[in-house]
Amino acid sequence: MKEIEKMEVAIIGAGFAGIGAAIKLKEAGIEAIKIFERKKELGGTWRDNTYPGCACDIPSFLYSYSFEPNPEWSESFSPHNEILAYLKNCASKYDLYKHIQFETAVVSATFIDDNGYWEILDNNNKYYHARSVISCSGPLNEPVYPDIENKEAFEGELFHSLNWNHQYDLKNKKVAVIGTGASAIQFVPEIAPKVSQLTVFQRTAPWISPKNNQAIDEISKNRFRKFPAYQKFWREFIYWFLEFQGLSQYKDNKIRAWRKKVTTEHRISQIKDTDLLKKTTPNYEIGCKRILISDNYYPTLERENVTLETTSIKRFTKTGVELIDGHLLDFDVVIFGTGFKATTFGHIYDVIGLENRNLFKEWDITGAEAFKGINVSGFPNFMLVVGPNTGLGHNSIIHMMESQYNYIVDYLLKLKKQPDNYFNIKPEVQKEYNNNLHKKLEPMIWNKGGCNSYYLIDGKGKNTSIWPGSTMSYRKLTRKTSLNDFKISKIKS
Repeated sequence: MKEIEKMEVAIIGAGFAGIGAAIKLKEAGIEAIKIFERKKELGGTWRDNTYPGCACDIPSFLYSYSFEPNPEWSESFSPHNEILAYLKNCASKYDLYKHIQFETAVVSATFIDDNGYWEILDNNNKYYHARSVISCSGPLNEPVYPDIENKEAFEGELFHSLNWNHQYDLKNKKVAVIGTGASAIQFVPEIAPKVSQLTVFQRTAPWISPKNNQAIDEISKNRFRKFPAYQKFWREFIYWFLEFQGLSQYKDNKIRAWRKKVTTEHRISQIKDTDLLKKTTPNYEIGCKRILISDNYYPTLERENVTLETTSIKRFTKTGVELIDGHLLDFDVVIFGTGFKATTFGHIYDVIGLENRNLFKEWDITGAEAFKGINVSGFPNFMLVVGPNTGLGHNSIIHMMESQYNYIVDYLLKLKKQPDNYFNIKPEVQKEYNNNLHKKLEPMIWNKGGCNSYYLIDGKGKNTSIWPGSTMSYRKLTRKTSLNDFKISKIKS
């Protein structure tokens, strides 16, 4: 007889999404919850990413829960350890640790329609029954490696920025960095002064805006502590400024021209070498890929010990790499700054719904799709936080999460009133919603900007990542659930 633990709601993942969801569920009186966390501590992205220079690229005042402001940030863009400490403080303050089961990876979640619950199996072969499941596992937890031949032949040190090897001393080493995305432009300036030689392999030049990071002194912190409304004012100011910038994504307008001017002037002012300036000039429209922020990446590329290499790697060798033009380069260590699996899902746990459908395996074939990024037809009482097409290219994802919490809490309270039923989003409702969403996306910068973006399947297909509108429009859309959108089914036993 298998041991069964029962709960009202299972939350998978104890990062920003899962911690915030648990807080809001408890505030609504939903106490019978368990948070499954595969690692030894909470934190998600901010626990796992510990590379040198790791920090948020959204201003700290906005990259936090609106209901839990933090007057202790040390910088405008806080480092990962401060964000992790903030999350741990939230978990303690709202008494969440008793709900978190650490070192427990979910293997599968299977909906049992006769009984109307989800049966969850963990990596310790223990079973659980939950009436509802909230998936908060996030899109940025599995590294992507480029398809380069013969990687196993390299005898030096090799690791991804997500799994930074802090035991390996980079001092006076010959280092290759593959990738120039958000992580790489943070750690490259940090390691460059330590190494003897640094070669940065760039496939596509990113757009990089000034960061303008500033230390927050004790006088300012005291002001935020004493006058919470003052900090709220700055949060609102930053929020609306980023929303204004985001208008550049929807059509070619003066805001886009202004952003292009600012980033171009930033690049030209920081790079004196004409050949390097040419290499770092993007060949696609600004905003098509994620716009990065940095004040020290471009100057780092002009250091004597740093080379920006735009010739592609053909294969790894025993001592380094061979380029497609035949040149051989030797390295002591290769570091991948090549991002995460944002549009594939096969690496996540199995989610088995009605008619034995496997959600994430389906998505790997068809592309991810959900109703409002939260519900999926055929998977009753299963919800996602930061699901398909709820990502942003311009503002804080925490705002989107809080919109989803509103919707999810309303859903669960309505479900609680119908203990003998389960709710399944109607397939025609989901289809109509997504047809309209992709019509809005079609003319926008991510589809028409001339780049291969990680927002799209395989870099160039269906956009399964981005929300095509303002965060306020999404807030309005998710304020309440409508039971008219769902098929309400009777539990058989």
